[in-house]
Amino acid sequence: MMNCELLATCSALGYLEGDIYHKEPDCLESVKDLIRYLKYEDETHDVRQQLGAAQILQGDLLPILIQHRQDKPLFDAVIRLMVNLTQPALLCFGKVPEDPSFRHHFLQVLSYLQAYKEAFANEKVFGVLSETLYELLQLGWEERQEEDNLLIERILLLVRNILHVPADPDQEKNVDDEASVHDQLLWALHLSGFDDLMLFLASSASEQQWSLHVLEIVSLMFRDQNPEQLAVAGQARSAREQGADVAELEILRQREMAEKKNRALQRSSRHSRFGGSYVIQGLKSIGDRDVVFHKSLHNFQTYSPDVGKDTRYVPRRRQLAQEPALQRRSALNVRLFLRDFCSEFLENCYNRLMGLVKDHLLREKAQQHDETYYLWALAFFMTFNRASNFRPSLVSETLSVRTFHFIEQNLTNYYEMMLTDRKEAVSWGRRMHLALKAYQELLATVNKMDTSEDEAVRESSRIIKNNVFYIMEYRELFLTLFRKFDETRQPRSYLRDLVETTHLFLKMLERFCRSRGNLIVQNKRRRRKKKKKAHTQSPAAAGHVPHRPEDAEDMWPSLAEQLKHCAQNSELTLESVVPFDAASEVPVEEQRTEAMVRIQDSLLSGQATEALALLRSAREVWPEGDIFGSPDFSLDEEIELLRQIFSAPLPRQQEPEEQGGEEEEEEEEEEEEELQTVQVLEKEFNFLDYLRRFACSAVVKAYVLLLQNYQKNTPHTNHCVVKMLHRLAHDLKMEALLFQISLFSLFNRIFSDPASGAYKELVTFARYVLAKFFALTEVNRKAFVELLFWKNTAVVREMTEGYGSLDAESTNRKPSKWSPEEEKQLQELYLAYKDIEGEDVIDAILTRLTTTTHSRKQVIQKLVQLGLADSVKDFQRQRKGTRLVLWTEEQELELQRLFEEFQGSDDVLGHIMKNITAKRSRARIVEKLLSLGLVAERRELYKKRRRKPATASLMDGKDPLKDPDQEDPEEEEEEDQLLEEDSEEDEEGPEAEAAQDTPGHLAQSLRQILQEEDFSAPIQWLQNCLIRIADDREEDGCSQAVPLVPLTEENEDAMENRDFQKLLRKLGIRPPASEQESFWRVPAKLSPALLRRAAASLGQAESERQSTDCPEQGPRKEKPAQALGSPVIAKKRKVALGMAEGKADEEPSSSGSQKLQLLDSDGEQKDENENKDTDPDSPEPLRIHKKRRFLIEDEDD
Repeated sequence: MMNCELLATCSALGYLEGDIYHKEPDCLESVKDLIRYLKYEDETHDVRQQLGAAQILQGDLLPILIQHRQDKPLFDAVIRLMVNLTQPALLCFGKVPEDPSFRHHFLQVLSYLQAYKEAFANEKVFGVLSETLYELLQLGWEERQEEDNLLIERILLLVRNILHVPADPDQEKNVDDEASVHDQLLWALHLSGFDDLMLFLASSASEQQWSLHVLEIVSLMFRDQNPEQLAVAGQARSAREQGADVAELEILRQREMAEKKNRALQRSSRHSRFGGSYVIQGLKSIGDRDVVFHKSLHNFQTYSPDVGKDTRYVPRRRQLAQEPALQRRSALNVRLFLRDFCSEFLENCYNRLMGLVKDHLLREKAQQHDETYYLWALAFFMTFNRASNFRPSLVSETLSVRTFHFIEQNLTNYYEMMLTDRKEAVSWGRRMHLALKAYQELLATVNKMDTSEDEAVRESSRIIKNNVFYIMEYRELFLTLFRKFDETRQPRSYLRDLVETTHLFLKMLERFCRSRGNLIVQNKRRRRKKKKKAHTQSPAAAGHVPHRPEDAEDMWPSLAEQLKHCAQNSELTLESVVPFDAASEVPVEEQRTEAMVRIQDSLLSGQATEALALLRSAREVWPEGDIFGSPDFSLDEEIELLRQIFSAPLPRQQEPEEQGGEEEEEEEEEEEEELQTVQVLEKEFNFLDYLRRFACSAVVKAYVLLLQNYQKNTPHTNHCVVKMLHRLAHDLKMEALLFQISLFSLFNRIFSDPASGAYKELVTFARYVLAKFFALTEVNRKAFVELLFWKNTAVVREMTEGYGSLDAESTNRKPSKWSPEEEKQLQELYLAYKDIEGEDVIDAILTRLTTTTHSRKQVIQKLVQLGLADSVKDFQRQRKGTRLVLWTEEQELELQRLFEEFQGSDDVLGHIMKNITAKRSRARIVEKLLSLGLVAERRELYKKRRRKPATASLMDGKDPLKDPDQEDPEEEEEEDQLLEEDSEEDEEGPEAEAAQDTPGHLAQSLRQILQEEDFSAPIQWLQNCLIRIADDREEDGCSQAVPLVPLTEENEDAMENRDFQKLLRKLGIRPPASEQESFWRVPAKLSPALLRRAAASLGQAESERQSTDCPEQGPRKEKPAQALGSPVIAKKRKVALGMAEGKADEEPSSSGSQKLQLLDSDGEQKDENENKDTDPDSPEPLRIHKKRRFLIEDEDD
């Protein structure tokens, strides 16, 4: 019953007489009153229901809208009221109510909205709206008022609300090609020209504020349409479509004939009372007897013990997710108009509108969940473009790696929200399905681009695929979606799209790997770092203080030697050394004791330079009393003062005692924070290894679940399922993964299907799996029991290789127990070998233990447990190059003596290493010989090989023009070995090596390398790289390892050359550290100054090489820039190289300050002209154009 006030208000609107509506004088006030009533309605929305029952919109508001358009205030008020009345029911109630009474109100409001939608399917209504909107859009921005913008927005919202009303499935039982209420609404919208206004709003640069409204209206217009069917609307059916229809009809005919044959067999000539009774052996009834079957035998196949029982109730949380509404085919005229609309939208609006919407979404200018319209438009219009007339330029805005990233982010977000927001899990599942459809269409479009005739389109597709396959998140996306599939929240249609998308992705990835040969991809590995919470300890507290005076006396001679070298070094600066703590609460005057303790700690840790610098800085800070010596002290007096500080028992601050006794001491040893850091690596991609990730029960369950509906699936869906299962069974040799009773039952259904001839691929695969199973049962009789369980790869391996194969491996991994005899032996070995220097105590224990089952980690843990060691960190392996090894005076004298003794032998370094007392590495001995000045360069320490005379070489068939000074291959191997050991064991790494190679030494080594091979262009490229990296590090203030990526084939060949690699090592550039790295890298330790010095040395060495090659021209006529700029220079003969080298030794070397000059194009042309003038008969140098390798970059850059 209608409210009296509401009834009086509706009566004051006016009345309809025939086709003419007569409004009352208080019509405007009545409309405003209705708006006020709707504003203050209760939670049941009774006012909205009463107005809908009275059909106010159909009988009053629409006639006022059509006939009284000139009354602007009334027109605006009516539009505002209609926007409120047509508001979606979900927006009014928030969600579908679960309470029965509220659900009734919800359905009532929904029925009134469906009646409103039918009333709006009128050409006159949309004609008035189109004319009004057209007039408002004709106004310029300076003429348009705020009321005009509000009216435009309300008209768009009104059309949005009407299109949003869902169809009534009970009333609209239309078949395809019939006009539904939604089709009638779209046709009225088309006749009024409203669709043209939507295209104008989407393409106009001055109407950007309505982009989201336009996209929402367009998405609602095409809500029930299939883009692939819409693209071919009005065209003749292809032979493929006709063949698919014929195959579908053939399947239906075969099933119908099988049913007729089955019914014919069920007919019996005898009366049903004489059908007989049978006993089903092996199937027990309620008692201990077998089941008695009282029907004829032809009904036995349909027998089930559940016949006649009540259906088991399934809780709501376990019910399967509902499938979305089925798409239907609209009337032909509607489909033709929508097809033309799509074509015009793609031509003029798509790229611009999608860019605006993406910008609004990223800047958070849109409302919540507006990204779903963006995802729908992306999937729909890209599918339409691919199915109609494929032109990638029409969808270029969304055809990029950024779009892949955007969709992947939304997919991950929807999945996380589906897990957290359980009440709205179904809604989040629908949004997740929408994002998956968009991702699928992106992959399909990129795959379609590979078949394009345009080379630029195919290259763009290759770049996109390379970037997508490189990122690990894109590859791991499908694995995550399969493992987290939940059929209670995600419908079967989602699973079908997921299977088809995965099939497309694997096909594209496999084809890309075959075309590339090797594919480098990104791999992220999580590493756990353990951070101790224990307080920092001084070196003295950490155990560096000698326990006996004899230990301190033994250490002092080496420290005194270091102090003498440090004092003679003029680079010792005091600016960076501060002897006091400015942030401490203790005044500076009272920190003299702490400064003396710091000096002692520096001496105890072997840092003589820091100790001497601290002493001199403390003397300047506290000059009174000459506590730290007098400024007039000589070097010997300073060393004597440091010796007294070194051996003095200085007072140290005790660490605060921790409370809690033994319990807290145990906790302190185990108190660690595990920090997970993601390490990004590069590795070569292996397709089979990636496919092996899908070999798990969760993935196989999802595929079998989809295959159970093989009769309703499309042939393409069944093919995608069979292809994946075939990859697992055949390619990975994991047939046992499919040995499951539910899958075998499905195979039985396929075999017994009358239309099994239409599923040849399924039948063939089922026979293959069954043949493998029965072959396995001949070896493993327990395979029949394994059918009851889903299996993982470990179980599959045990089924095929034998049970217990994995248990044997797992027992080796378990820590073995220590017997009392083993513990006693461990204590004895530890006490015997703990004081031996130069030998690892754990390695010594492991080699002498009677049992070999204990690992190094177990031995260390047992030592800590027995109390023989304080912490596990006491037994860490010392990394190469981290231990500071000091040379005593006696050791240096012994090294000099051995060098003088074996100086004339063929292998000087080998004899020294054999006879030296303190064993050291080759790199350390070479460094010491260089520092002592016994040798000028490393080359003098290589093995000397005796050369055969020239006649012998001619008789042996060797080249007589070979340089006699050329290195022997064994020498090259020895040199590489020395360089590798030096790079591994050097404490400072590449920085120290780059620092010790002066420009003169580097130029000399580089000149020797350049005489054998022509590396002019690669050296210029290397020099430019070093200068650019130095500039970047100076600008940024921070440094990190930078890879050297050769982009030309010439540079790539140089990077693989042994001589060029020696040059890179001398410059401090390190080779790839592991298999994950592919390129040489400039370490982060190299400062900009070192990089610039190395670049200058490269320029100096190249200039000397040019002057050596052309000695007759003189130093003023050499053109280093021109020589370096040419990509390829003809190689000199080796005989000429030897002669030129001899002449170059006689000429004075060029100055080290000579720089590399980079000439512009004009300068190069000028030089070329001068060359032509000076030597007109000289042939022009041949320039060989190399094929360049394209650098794959992200489209964002």
